[in-house]
Amino acid sequence: MSHLPDIDALKEEISSFPVDSKENLEAFRLKYLSRKGRITELLAGIGKAAPEDRARLGKELNILKNLAVLRFDEASASLETSTGKKRAAHDDPTLTPPPLLNGSSHPLSQTMEEIKTIFYRLGFTIADGPELEDDFHNFTALNFPPEHPARDMQDTFFIRKEEDHPEKDLVLRTHTSPVQIRLMKNGKPPFRAIMPGRVYRNESITAKSYCLFHQVEGLYVDKKVSLADLKHTLITFARHLFGKQLKYRIRPSFFPFTEPSLEMDIWWETGNKPGQWMEILGAGMVHPNVLKAVDIDPEEWSGFAFGMGVERITMSRYEIDDIRLLYDNDIRFLTQFP
Repeated sequence: MSHLPDIDALKEEISSFPVDSKENLEAFRLKYLSRKGRITELLAGIGKAAPEDRARLGKELNILKNLAVLRFDEASASLETSTGKKRAAHDDPTLTPPPLLNGSSHPLSQTMEEIKTIFYRLGFTIADGPELEDDFHNFTALNFPPEHPARDMQDTFFIRKEEDHPEKDLVLRTHTSPVQIRLMKNGKPPFRAIMPGRVYRNESITAKSYCLFHQVEGLYVDKKVSLADLKHTLITFARHLFGKQLKYRIRPSFFPFTEPSLEMDIWWETGNKPGQWMEILGAGMVHPNVLKAVDIDPEEWSGFAFGMGVERITMSRYEIDDIRLLYDNDIRFLTQFP
């Protein structure tokens, strides 16, 4: 190929061209990289080459051009450094550095991490599961009868609704209890774990309710687990989170998946507002039907379960009066929680 000797010669020329001053660097650019430079001239002549040589010639010329561009860029950077480019104020190592702006975790994340830390200390591990659940794990295995209102469309986001085969329904989980079912169904007791995560409810968005929120549920299954064990666990947790002088009460309640069931309230006072009882969690002894649904003998094993909403606890601790603030991603709000 007639052009190839020129290319080889140009490679040597480009490599040895002196670029030790701005004048020489500009001469280099004009000779090889400008619109009338040697490389541009050769590229324009590709169409005059024999058809069988054009692809090879184009490849060689591209390599040549990249070599020239690299030489130019390296020489330009070297000259800027060696000639003592004027230093900006922020580059002066003798100046006092500006203060660093520290980031912070979201208040929900802070509360969630503190809750998890407390239960770590109480011997619990963490279990996780999918947010898209089937009817069995979200309802049936938890002793929800077919007519239970929680199955209604106004409370649950149904991804797939099968009128004739409800066992094939797919829903966004309404609580993290399905993780308990998966844990018990896929393993053997004893179990001691918490299940933190997002849950979804088909509710109107207001200052007090949202279509999604975070829960932390817990499960403890072993031999001879009693209601006294549950109460001791809940009281210990609450005192670690809210302080040892906490005033609390435990009262009877009802949940399909526990029997007996209870709720825990704490006495809450903020600012100049009068104190009031605030429910923070629900709990109870695991219902025998739930144990049977996951092939655990309720005559041999017993356990307790509990669940709490992280948003409610977060809002009370930080005196937030609108749940929507937690999801608006407003930097003015988030920077208040270092």
